[in-house]
Parts: sequence; structure tokens; C-alpha cells
Amino acid sequence: MASLAPCLLRRRPLRSAAAAALVHPSGSWMRPRGAGSSPRPPGASPLFEPPRVVSERWMDGRGWWFRFRQPVRHGSTAVTLDTGGGFARFSVGGDAGTKQGAGRKGQPPAKAAKKKMSRKAKVNQLKWYRLKAKKKMKSPNPEVRIRYKLEKAKRKEEWLIEKLRKYEVPRSPELVHDPEILTEEEKFYLKRTGEKKKNYVPVGRRGVFGGVVLNMHLHWKKHETVKVICKPCRPGQVYEYAEELTRLSKGTVIDIKPNNTIIFYRGKNYVQPKVMSPPDTLSKQKALEKYRYEQSLEHTSQFIEKLEKELEDYQKHVALFKNRGETLETISSEETNVDDLTSSSDTE
Repeated sequence: MASLAPCLLRRRPLRSAAAAALVHPSGSWMRPRGAGSSPRPPGASPLFEPPRVVSERWMDGRGWWFRFRQPVRHGSTAVTLDTGGGFARFSVGGDAGTKQGAGRKGQPPAKAAKKKMSRKAKVNQLKWYRLKAKKKMKSPNPEVRIRYKLEKAKRKEEWLIEKLRKYEVPRSPELVHDPEILTEEEKFYLKRTGEKKKNYVPVGRRGVFGGVVLNMHLHWKKHETVKVICKPCRPGQVYEYAEELTRLSKGTVIDIKPNNTIIFYRGKNYVQPKVMSPPDTLSKQKALEKYRYEQSLEHTSQFIEKLEKELEDYQKHVALFKNRGETLETISSEETNVDDLTSSSDTE
């Protein structure tokens, strides 16, 4: 290897194309060892002209040239042949790896790869976490148990809030909508008509989503009014539904019943829109997922309030008994002092 280096360095002006594929002066193709030696097709021009400075000693057909294109490792050193720029360069040792890792000038160095944990290490880490949690749950001190549950619930609350942020749909710019002014007689007539008719749209646990508005427009195709029945519905939530549906459907609220039923009127000059489901609403599946996260968040918040109250009561209990113990100690010390005085007076 050492004897070949001076010969290669003396012949520096080599073409990069000749390094990729060499052609024998006699016209036969140069191939690496084991690839076969099939002659060049007759009449075909060579892809690359052989350099004049390369002698036949370099093209003996053994394919040893291709062996030097890849790093040759001897022990802990690596020798790499670089033919870029029309010159042959050798890189010995760890210079090749460092140059490749550093990249071109002006580019940041490549980040070091993270060390992957084995499966056994991951299992051991999970076992350690579970054992630590088990010790806290079975601790004889009630404050430790309550604090562990409180920390866990707060982590879950933060996670649920982050999940719910993904379901927030940005509102599209509202178009100018001029609501129709109805007289009292017209409102009374539409209210009675809407109560008698049986067509309705349900609003369930998913709340208001694109399908609810679509069903309202489909009912308005043949009817002037439609009833929107909200079940289940928290106290006061029906008014939020009425406001949201008015914004999305451009309808008019005629009446809101005590049984959480809203009567909507389509309008005198109603024209069915081409896109009946607004784009700034959730789909049916995503609305259900949002409802589940909201329900979980509500229950978690209630559980956190309960734990905070328990912790506060326990701390008050501990402080009360601590003060009571101190008062008992002072009383007992005073009684001992009185006994000592009476005994000393009797002896005198």
C-alpha cells in the first residue's frame, strides 16, 4: 500500500469520469473482478475516452482500481481515495469521517445521533417508575398519597388542554348578513306553525358541527321552520347553541322552549347555499372526540378540586392536633411544677 501511494500522487491530473468507468485501449470494457469480461458492442463509441497519462500497467483488467475507491480498513485506520476535482487524494485515519460529518463550508455540523435504549433498558425504566408510584400510593403518610394523586391529575389536565387546542377551528370572516325584521303577528304565526310540525334536528353530545347545519338546510328546502332539540344540554347551554346556529345557518330564532327546543325560521328570501355544511365546523368524528376530551377535562377538574380540599383539611387537622399536643405539654409541665411546690412546702 505504501509503495502505491507515490505512483498515484505522481499521476494527479486524472479525470473523474475515468475513475468511474475505464475503457481499455484495445476497445474492451474494464469491469471489476467477478463481473465478467464481455466485449464492447461492435460499432458503439466508448462512453469515456481513456486518459493518455494512464499506462497499460494501470489497466491490467484485475479491477484493483475499484478496490481503492472504497475505504480500506487495516485495524483502526481507514484509507479513502477521493477523485473529485480531477485530482487523486488520499485520506488516512479519521480525517475522512470527520470531513464527511462536518459537511460543506457554511453548513452546520450534523447532530450527533441519540443513543437508542435497548428493550430491556426500557422495561427496567418502566418498572422503576411503577415501583416508585406504588410506594407513593401505599405510603403510610396521607399527605404523600394525596399529593401524588394531585400531581398526576394536574398532568392529565394539561395534556387534555393541549389536545383540545387541536380541535379549535378558526372562524372564517363573517359575511354581511341583514336579519329580517318580523312583526309580532308573523312571529306568533311562525311559532304556532313550528310547534305543530314534526320536523326536527337533534343536537346531541357532539354539540354543533357541520352535519347539524346541513340537516337544517335540508329541512328548510320544504318547510319554513325547523325545531332543534338539544339533549343532553346543561343549564344555559341552549342559548349558546342558538347563537352558534344563527351564525352558521343565517336563520332567525323564533322561540326557545323550556324543554331545550329552539324554533328556527329560514327567512322570506331564503336561497339554499351551494355548500350547506360550513367549512369552519368540525366533522362528526372529530366532534365526538372533542366531546370526550371535554368530558374528561371536566371530571379531572372536579377531581383536582376534591383533592385540594382534602389536602387542606388534612393540613388543618395536623395543625390542630399539633397545637393541642403543645397545650397538653404546657399543662402537664405546669402541673408538675405545682406538685413540686406543694411537696417542698409540706417538707418544710
